[in-house]
Amino acid sequence: MCHEKCLKTLRSPCSCMMPSAVRVPVAHCFGPAGQKKRFCGVCRKQTEGHAALRCEVCELHVHADCAVFSCADCRSSHLDGTLEQDTFHHHWREGNLAAAARCDVCRRCCGSSDVLSGVRCEWCGVTSHAACYLSVPPECILGRLRGMMLHPACVRLDSRNFSKMHNYRITEGWGQDLDNSDDVDQAAAASKEVQPAPESGKQLLKVFDGDDSVKRGCFRLVPIMRATKNEEVVEAALRAFYLPDDPQDFELLELGGVQRLHSDDVLNRNGDHDHRGPDTLNRGSLKDAGDAWLLRAKPRDAEVIKVYVGRPSSGAAFVSVSVSKNSTAASVLSEVLSLLHRQEEDASSFSLVEIYMSNKQVQRQTLTPQEKIQDKLQEIRKVSVRQMNQTRFYLVEDRKRAVQVGLLLGGLTPLLTKDQYVELIQDQLSIKSHLVAVSHVYSSQGAVALQVSCFSEAERIYMLAKDTAAGGRALTSLVIPEITHASLGADVCPLLVFVNPRSGGMKGRELLYSFRKLLNPHQVFDISNGGPLAGLHTFREVPRFRMLVCGGDGTVGWVLGVLEAVRHKLVCREPPIGIVPLGTGNDLARVLRWGAGFSGEDPHHILVSVDEADQVLMDRWTILLDAQDLSGDGKDHGFLEPPKIVQMNNYFGLGIDAEVSLDFHQAREDDPDKFTSRFHNKGVYVKVGLQKISCSRSLHKELRLQVDAQDVPLPHIEGLIFLNIPSWGSGADLWGSEVDVRHGKPRIDDGLLEVVGVTGVVHMGQVQSGLRSGIRIAQGNYVRLTVSKPIPVQVDGEPWIQPPGHIIISAAGPKVRMLRKSKQKQKKSSRDGRSESPSSRDGGR
Repeated sequence: MCHEKCLKTLRSPCSCMMPSAVRVPVAHCFGPAGQKKRFCGVCRKQTEGHAALRCEVCELHVHADCAVFSCADCRSSHLDGTLEQDTFHHHWREGNLAAAARCDVCRRCCGSSDVLSGVRCEWCGVTSHAACYLSVPPECILGRLRGMMLHPACVRLDSRNFSKMHNYRITEGWGQDLDNSDDVDQAAAASKEVQPAPESGKQLLKVFDGDDSVKRGCFRLVPIMRATKNEEVVEAALRAFYLPDDPQDFELLELGGVQRLHSDDVLNRNGDHDHRGPDTLNRGSLKDAGDAWLLRAKPRDAEVIKVYVGRPSSGAAFVSVSVSKNSTAASVLSEVLSLLHRQEEDASSFSLVEIYMSNKQVQRQTLTPQEKIQDKLQEIRKVSVRQMNQTRFYLVEDRKRAVQVGLLLGGLTPLLTKDQYVELIQDQLSIKSHLVAVSHVYSSQGAVALQVSCFSEAERIYMLAKDTAAGGRALTSLVIPEITHASLGADVCPLLVFVNPRSGGMKGRELLYSFRKLLNPHQVFDISNGGPLAGLHTFREVPRFRMLVCGGDGTVGWVLGVLEAVRHKLVCREPPIGIVPLGTGNDLARVLRWGAGFSGEDPHHILVSVDEADQVLMDRWTILLDAQDLSGDGKDHGFLEPPKIVQMNNYFGLGIDAEVSLDFHQAREDDPDKFTSRFHNKGVYVKVGLQKISCSRSLHKELRLQVDAQDVPLPHIEGLIFLNIPSWGSGADLWGSEVDVRHGKPRIDDGLLEVVGVTGVVHMGQVQSGLRSGIRIAQGNYVRLTVSKPIPVQVDGEPWIQPPGHIIISAAGPKVRMLRKSKQKQKKSSRDGRSESPSSRDGGR
């Protein structure tokens, strides 16, 4: 709806005309929508309070029953097959703009929370009025995030048989229900079309748009007046299915019978069709066969089809071709080449491709040269009239391009040779060796990368691997894109993003969605689906990139551990790493100025902060835990369990600190659903600590400490902690700030560990409150501990009971590069409140 005076400025195509406005069709990736007020991109009505979906990649919101009428106009994030654009244009999405959005052309407000208005480029973020955006230069330069974004032209993915969920590694738990989004429940399909009772003087007809919808029981309810001619009923049915065709070309057939509504027939209120006067309304007539109708296209002797050019250039996107009953795909190709003034080219080197722009997958089918075009059109319309509106034909040049589908198989037995992995995969998946090659082996991670030269074989391996277990471990399978690193600009340093959706309650899930929308989704990875290896393998040949880890300290340690294991296979061996703190403690994020925890900051501002962050070095440490039977004479009497090696980034604790952490960890394992709030987690931690006040442990009698080969006497303490960073237990300064001539000032890159003791839970509480510091014991770069009894230990918040034996701590290879939020950026953001919430402007400690 719009004012009459505004009609001249209207630029938004109607939902029924949207398919014709798409040049390169790309399917959407629908998931559950958030709770914010949004407007449906199909029916334009508000989605709040209704079952709503949103695309995981572009900002399209739709009602669940409107999703089947959305066309495949999602963002094109990679090059795939033959349908490619020569230039990269803005991807305009209408409506759902922020209320404060301003037009890039006229600088006036273009946002609205009351109506679907204005447009936004989903790549560069430019906003504009619908009447102004045509004045914006068509080529998109990706905006402020250009330096960290993977340009779609640099990403290739052969994905013919894979859905968008597979391509973007989106967890299929909730997505499986959406795969059948065409099978809309009858009540849901009619939810917005019908009130509890039809309006006075109207009745509702069930209309099916083809044999497929009849088979699935999927219909639309069409409200009509009590006495309506056939042509008006057909027009209402076309409107219900968002079809722009001429009603004269269609007819309604009674379902289950052979009766037909003729042009002069009148449909009365109880479903009968004759020339008699109207009868009284029968409320139960909706269930009768007389109220179920099938929308059919009338047979046509000749018609006009549009044939789109597979590689659009500056000229017309399509040419119109007349087809008759004798027209074949070969004759249409010849005529198209003639209309394009390319008749000197050999028509046999081109193909006519039928593309169905389904809302969930773009389906391609190459037509044989002898195939009758009109028979094909009638077949499509018989299956679904709506499908015909979303089907188009493309002229595609036959190019013999080698198919290479990349798959990453995980969950295999670690530490095997390449030949052993090939034999294992052959036994489990029966791969065809002439079509499949093992390109990379990550033995420490139990994973291999495959290059498959056949679409059907790649799909078979992908689906079979998900239902296969080897050595008691379930296999994982991911589709991996190829990054053409030579196409990256010299000023581009793409950002590899890992998000743990299980951290921070639902905040991790929302961040995952936001970063997929702001960046190229091929550079954003759900770390719970395949771990960090999938992203590192994807970026293995990128000469320069940065990483952003969204999660707690455990997630950061996970990424650092995998990076250390596979860095020799990366061209960029030391990518700097930034953090979005989603955990409970977030000590490393505090030290690097990323804050005490994520509290809803603007994701765009987070990316800008990463782009402007400073690089710093940080030590990492290797801990060797060698459990042995130590008798009273101090001699070794055999191993209790195999030696264990772990990596430490933040701190390593023994005694009361680890015991409290272990009890908290067990409580969370017993009931994980309760531990979704950072505030609740800290409350449980305090409660567990209070229960330990009466506990006493003479730790100095159970440990022998050596630092840099020197014996260090231990005071009367209950806990011993080794610090790599000046933050412990959610931001406490355990070492303290007092000047000490015996020890230097701690730094994260000084190659030294700080050894600190605590006398009990009360002492730990005083340290947390800032009233006291820990007991300084030593500083050094090589530590050896001898433990005489089983003792609780914890590394970066991961606790367990360690048997007696030896513990050795030493430096772990090269220092890692981390990103520290710049102070300049913190000051700037504190003055500019538009880009982040007040709680995020302090920048942490």
